[in-house]
Amino acid sequence: MSRIISAALDDLNAEQRAAVEHGSEPLLVIAGAGSGKTKTLSCRVAHLVANGADPSRMLLLTFSRRAASEMIARVGKVMAGDVRIPWAGTFHAIGARLLRELAPVIGVDPEFTIHDRSDSADLMGIVRTELGVATGAKRFPMKGTCLAIYSRVVNADETISDALAAAFPWCREWEAELKRLFAAYVEAKQKQNVLDYDDLLWLWAEAMNEPALAAEVGARFDHVLVDEYQDTNKLQARILMAMKPDGRGVTVVGDDAQSIYSFRAADVRNILDFPKAFTPEARLVTLEQNYRSTAPILAASNAVIDLAQERFTKNLRTSRSGGTAPKLVSVRDEAAQASYVAECVLEARERGVDLKSQAVLFRAADFSAPVELELAKRDIPFVKFGGLKFLEAAHVKDFLAILRWAQNGGDRIAGFRTLQMIPGVGPARASRILDAVDENGAYGVVRNTAPPAGASEPWEALKEMLGAMAKAPAWPSDLDLAARWFGPVMNERYEDARVRLGDIEQLQRIGATFGSRTSFLTELTLDPPNSTSDESGPSTKDDDYLILSTIHSAKGQEWKNVFVLNVVDGCMPSDLGAGSTAELEEERRLLYVAMTRAKDELHLITPQRFYHTQQGKSGDKHVYAIRSRFVPTSVLGKFEQTSWAPGEGVGELAARGPLPKIDLAAKARSRFS
Repeated sequence: MSRIISAALDDLNAEQRAAVEHGSEPLLVIAGAGSGKTKTLSCRVAHLVANGADPSRMLLLTFSRRAASEMIARVGKVMAGDVRIPWAGTFHAIGARLLRELAPVIGVDPEFTIHDRSDSADLMGIVRTELGVATGAKRFPMKGTCLAIYSRVVNADETISDALAAAFPWCREWEAELKRLFAAYVEAKQKQNVLDYDDLLWLWAEAMNEPALAAEVGARFDHVLVDEYQDTNKLQARILMAMKPDGRGVTVVGDDAQSIYSFRAADVRNILDFPKAFTPEARLVTLEQNYRSTAPILAASNAVIDLAQERFTKNLRTSRSGGTAPKLVSVRDEAAQASYVAECVLEARERGVDLKSQAVLFRAADFSAPVELELAKRDIPFVKFGGLKFLEAAHVKDFLAILRWAQNGGDRIAGFRTLQMIPGVGPARASRILDAVDENGAYGVVRNTAPPAGASEPWEALKEMLGAMAKAPAWPSDLDLAARWFGPVMNERYEDARVRLGDIEQLQRIGATFGSRTSFLTELTLDPPNSTSDESGPSTKDDDYLILSTIHSAKGQEWKNVFVLNVVDGCMPSDLGAGSTAELEEERRLLYVAMTRAKDELHLITPQRFYHTQQGKSGDKHVYAIRSRFVPTSVLGKFEQTSWAPGEGVGELAARGPLPKIDLAAKARSRFS
């Protein structure tokens, strides 16, 4: 094995190897874009195991289950064999597992069920109505906004007042009512024995405030390795520091220049302040060798991020020779931008660059609408990342509600949804039935309730199904029981039930790989499949298609040819993201992330004007824009500046030197003020 590990280490550069061979003292690896972060972290795990570390005493925290699975697979490849790391997964999944284990000493019922965001919003809405906080003359925040504020309070570890001032200033007048609402929401969750996503971190963090518990949990692990540390929030940092206060065995990997999730309460200070959290300070290893982009693309990306106010100093370098300077392309408007993208994409395809190797990136999902229309007009197939998430599809929520209610009769949201699948059961009747739930759970209340008129058959079938699940839960047969009952129900509820059936079958296949109903419901809620078969994902039957994606969704990806839309003030930075220095710095990092997705070619596009549906005072519906402040005059030498108009053809694109200066600043400010 040592020879195998040695061969793997020989394939690393000096900085990667330094990180891999580091001892047990706290370690921070700043991994620049495309610098082989996953390879380095997986080799470190393999190196530790090869040198005697027990995989069962390692905690590997990632931001998706797929990332954890990929990491473990790479470790096995390095070690030429299977390596099992039982404590590997997302913060939320590990939190759920620990909370079930610690339940007897922290006052939590281990049979809790977990609400996804949609179910949490529904419960927030019920409590909101019951409290009557929205009955005044002024408009009270809707349930989704209330949940977002609550989540911000929890994950940013701040007061309601601070959360409202920082992220929801238009809701500040409702502080007292929101405090009442959140207290009632917490009480409702506890009464129903449900947790939401935020509870999984908050309860874990609160448990770690007890020194004895923190010491017990921390002692289980000799090594704790955290990926994407720049995306952690204050709760996650608190958990890590409580478990390993001296930092021994702690490795965190990330890139402060790619911290772009503050809207999820991620705090870039976690990674910036990490070295000084320990005495002596954590070791810092910086990975600067980029294996993705050409030198000109890296030079431009470095120039943009060099202007950041605070960051770990690094200068990405590459051994790739050649390459052309990234293009900074001025176009008349969004229609011209769309035409430019379409023509460039087709021209690259003629040169042998597959559509899948090309991507169009944008700050906000609606920015791509003109491009989508142009692509459709030219019959260019594309996939837009986003769309309806798997757990948001109604039929998936229906099916999971059945299982969740069977698991936890107190889960009012699951019961409410299940009961209303029966003809004749509306919200009022479902609510009355749920009021009668006792220790016998879902089966008991259905057994003791008379069936609705004209619906005795589905009611009896529901009773039979829940009774079978209650007698002797046998997994995965519960999935088959639920699917048999839900099949006829789905045929009645959905016109396209045949298409939706594929998702139910997928759930059955996924569920069969889990050891219990509890683990299946937990893991699926915390890390669901990306999309449904009928309402998201590739909207084309073509084998090759262009990628359209928000920059946030593009993080971690790479393409040969990348187009970044609307690189103008008001769009990048967003007019909503320019209120503070911290917000501006995150907007700068967004542009950096977009630029560093490109391997061979990069296009930053700057429309000169936008069309507004509302007419201005002068009667002109056009508003004018200026190039993003993140691409100031001082960095223009890193780009090939061009302008383009429909009809020119991309083959005629040529550098034209600096564009003539036009004083449009006043109009731009009036648009985005």
